[in-house]
Amino acid sequence: MLKPYYQKELIEAGCDEAGRGCLAGPVVAAAVILPIKFRHKTLNDSKQLSKKLRDELELEIKKKALAWAVTEVSNEEIDEINILNASFRAMHLAVSKLQLKPEMLLIDGNRFTQYKDLLHQCIVKGDAKFYSIAAASVLAKTHRDRLMKKQSEVYPGYKWETNVGYPTLEHREGIRQLGITPLHRKSFQLLPIQFELFEE
Repeated sequence: MLKPYYQKELIEAGCDEAGRGCLAGPVVAAAVILPIKFRHKTLNDSKQLSKKLRDELELEIKKKALAWAVTEVSNEEIDEINILNASFRAMHLAVSKLQLKPEMLLIDGNRFTQYKDLLHQCIVKGDAKFYSIAAASVLAKTHRDRLMKKQSEVYPGYKWETNVGYPTLEHREGIRQLGITPLHRKSFQLLPIQFELFEE
């Protein structure tokens, strides 16, 4: 069972991102403040949940959260400042849009740049340890998956409707055959380096 809080005295916001390892599209972050008595039997790291369950949880989280926000940082900005800094920026933006000001941030992962004067705690695999981070992971992933599926209609041939921008064989084959789109991250290795062997 996940934990309801890291400490009890301060208002905590869980923060997580989705799409960091993708070849295309934005990185999306969410911040969520849950009631201190919030409990749930199935809420977990979004990657461990089915799409159907994520979609159901998204509605429940938005209804029961004291505050929540979801933000995007574009692929162009990712190329400018790199994906790590873009992930931090997306989380900062999400926190800035919360209607209730948190006093502490719980961050999924092992690194973060401080946001204003707020305390923060980095927690490796935090989305499988704390409700608020798990909730943020669900909101970030459902938002981003919908966005990329919609973009798959604008840019067919890359299978974004199923891989949502991750580097699958079908996605890379689409890049090989069709080239890149305005949503691709040019600073990423979009195709594997090919080595040709020549006989002497």
